Amino acid sequence: MTNESIEPQNQVTTAVDQVFVELRRAIVEGDVAQGSKISEPELAKRYGVSRATLRDALNRLEACNLVERKANVGCRVVALTPERLIEVYQVRAALEGLACRLAAQNMTDEEIANIKALLNKHLNEQRVKEGESYYQEAGDLDFHYRIIKGSKNEHLFNLLYHDLYQLIRMYRVQMGMTGPRVSKAFDEHLAIINAIENRDGELAEMLMKRHISYSMNNIENKFNAAQ
Repeated sequence: MTNESIEPQNQVTTAVDQVFVELRRAIVEGDVAQGSKISEPELAKRYGVSRATLRDALNRLEACNLVERKANVGCRVVALTPERLIEVYQVRAALEGLACRLAAQNMTDEEIANIKALLNKHLNEQRVKEGESYYQEAGDLDFHYRIIKGSKNEHLFNLLYHDLYQLIRMYRVQMGMTGPRVSKAFDEHLAIINAIENRDGELAEMLMKRHISYSMNNIENKFNAAQ
């Protein structure tokens, strides 16, 4: 399974690709507000593209669950809700747990060492120790992405990365990257990769499911506090 076969959404070769990637980042990071109505004329002008090009980009954003179209309403950015959180994270826990089990079987020693080096980089470069922030860029700079890719299962990768990854990142970036959960999440990442290094797929799967459950509870608490 090559990077080219599993990461087409990161390739920027056309105007549609460029608009898609830029809008995706803006939505995930909150620069475009969740739940906001999308003005096609305004965005087409902002990015200097035709309405047809913009629509193609929006279709791709809809496919990865970041925008939704409704009759008589038009196109909107998805709204993050507690109900959507629970549904998405239940699926996430099951699939990423499986990814961990497979990664323990299929990842090379070098790939595991690279993930451990990535975690050390996160610890040294960010305010993880103080429990202030833990921001992971998308793709190869994201611990979860590395584990998913390390499963070496293309169908599982497609389910997680193409269908759910960006929506999950939207929750993580906008609601889960700060506060007392930060240092605990980092420690959980370390325990997961240690289990994979020990080739203990059952333990790695259990730890990942527990980690995602804790993260879901953390975000759910933030929803409750905001009410």
